[in-house]
Parts: sequence; structure tokens; C-alpha cells
Amino acid sequence: MVKKIPADDRRAQYRASDETIDRGDLHDHLAGKHQWVLATTRADGRPQMSLVTGGLTADGRLAIASYPSRAKVKNARRNADVSVLVMGDGFQGEWVQIDGRASVFDMPDPAAADGLVDYFRSISGEHDDWDEYRQAMADQGKSVIMVEPTRWSPVSKGGYPPELFED
Repeated sequence: MVKKIPADDRRAQYRASDETIDRGDLHDHLAGKHQWVLATTRADGRPQMSLVTGGLTADGRLAIASYPSRAKVKNARRNADVSVLVMGDGFQGEWVQIDGRASVFDMPDPAAADGLVDYFRSISGEHDDWDEYRQAMADQGKSVIMVEPTRWSPVSKGGYPPELFED
């Protein structure tokens, strides 16, 4: 028999939790969180994970800037099923996994330019000169991965299982 931890024990602040959320709550949870892990699938079927900077666009897609030669871009082109892990404040904070379908656009495609503008806006707000920004993205040969969320996990926080505590 496992001995229950008193509810007022200092370990109670590290109690694990899972909160089911809807799309609106997901939008709220992602606000201000831009350090993500993108999981794509390699040609051999194994996962490939990349640390990325991303943003939730006004229309609810996840935007990630990259380059056509990067593994994440090549993998997302080959297999559009991707997952994104969005962590909260620090490693011990809350996190959510978002699964979705990726579309990849390369400059100078207007869809890439629009996606990169959405990416910038979702992270930094308005740019002083959008024409200059679009030209810089074209000059750099940028790509953008746009992910349409299809499902997401509860917002989770690791720690001690709640059943270890007294009621």
C-alpha cells in the first residue's frame, strides 16, 4: 500500500495535471509561447525533431519559418502529418502537443510571403515596412511551414500523480 502524501506537503505544488481544452483555450494557451519542438517523419519512418520558433496565426494555423534545404521542410513535404510540442514557462511548466497537417510554401510564392508575414505578426506584431520584409524573405529564399491543427492533447503538467495525495 502506498502511503498518501498530505495535501499541505510542499510536494503538492508539483502535482501533475491534465486539462482538456477547446480551440479557443488552445489559442489562449499558445499566446506568447514561441519556442516549440516540431516532429516530422523521416523517409525511414523514424521521427525527426527540430527546435523551432513558431507562432499561432490569426486564422488558427501554426506558422514556422525555415529554408527549403532543411530536413523538417523536406520531411513535411513528403509526409504532411506533423506534431508540435509547445512548452510553457520553463521545462517544468505546462505543455501541449498539437497534431496537424502541414503545407510548405517557398519564396517567391505569394502564399509563402503571406505565411511569413503571418509568422512575423504572430510573434513580433507589425513590421515597419512589409515590402522590405517580403523582399528580405525572398532574398533569403525562405520557406514557411503552415500547420492546420487537427487535434491536440490536454494541457499537461508533469509531477506527482494526484492519487498520491490525501484528499
